[in-house]
Amino acid sequence: MGSAVTSYMHAREHITRLCRSGADARSLRLEVLAVIRRVVGFDAYAWLVTDPQTSVGSSPLADVPCLPVLPQLIRLKYLTTLNRWTGLPCGAASLWTATGGELSRSLMWRELLHNYQISDIASSAYRDRFGCWGFLDLWRAQAPPFTEADIEFLSGIAGPVTEALRRSQARTFAPATAPGRPPGGPVVLLLSPALDVRAQTPQTRRYLQILVPPDAGDNAPVPAGAYNVAAQLLATEAGADGNPPLARVHLADGRWLTLRAAWISSGELAADRDIAVSIEPAAPYDRVAVFARACGLSPRETELLHHLVTGASTRDLARHLFVSENTVQDHLKSIFTKTATRNRRSLLARALGT
Repeated sequence: MGSAVTSYMHAREHITRLCRSGADARSLRLEVLAVIRRVVGFDAYAWLVTDPQTSVGSSPLADVPCLPVLPQLIRLKYLTTLNRWTGLPCGAASLWTATGGELSRSLMWRELLHNYQISDIASSAYRDRFGCWGFLDLWRAQAPPFTEADIEFLSGIAGPVTEALRRSQARTFAPATAPGRPPGGPVVLLLSPALDVRAQTPQTRRYLQILVPPDAGDNAPVPAGAYNVAAQLLATEAGADGNPPLARVHLADGRWLTLRAAWISSGELAADRDIAVSIEPAAPYDRVAVFARACGLSPRETELLHHLVTGASTRDLARHLFVSENTVQDHLKSIFTKTATRNRRSLLARALGT
């Protein structure tokens, strides 16, 4: 028992150091997973970052045995309310514990994962007062359930991982200087209610290759980001969650996209309707909303930043916020500190990517 406690402690210290390293979200997740694997055994995993406001996932890292039925997996993940990441506090929970050992109470397990002999899922949510920054599922197959010590360890690292994910998102905001911007949008991907791809506009493939590049060769890119917003639309209609089907997704070099899903009414039955997922460069409001959360701005500072984007002067800002011009300057100094900028020009260049 003492050896196990020591292993958990050393692993937590190691992960805390990794979270302070300033790694990007992908590298951070891979390095943290390697440490987790040494103390908490698992057979498969899926780790997504999320839009902090809507909690809709994107940028997946996954090693699961059911990739051939990925659309079904994502759809069921969003429709399953038990241990849903949007209902978990910052921490972890075991499916075995939540169901009292009756895994069939989970829609995802009942309709899909029982085929893969999954014996337990440890689900972690990474959230703070600024939003939800990601979720992680660890799967065990034909193995004993996760122990209380496992879940306690996963919950214990959630705080530093959450902060690291948020800060990694903040670092992605920069003026977009790289050549080869994606084509002007929006482009559209048409999905069935089962998330099968039915049609797409000519430029959609290029966007998808940027979002999730194919592993090799001429394989079609997997539209995981599109699947996630479409699955959120299904979850909203089913009452599993109330957040809108929208995700702001980072590409590279300060570029962000906005993905949205909406129904196209082409029949009376649900099975006859299509889902349109639009993909386009993030509008200024969308960029600023995520930027403010990622940098940890207060509601007042966020409001000021939104006004500043419109070109408001100090006098205008004071009038809009019903404060003195000196108070506006104090807010600006705080914003500059939190966003690692020096003046209004550099602040807007980061927030807007210009």
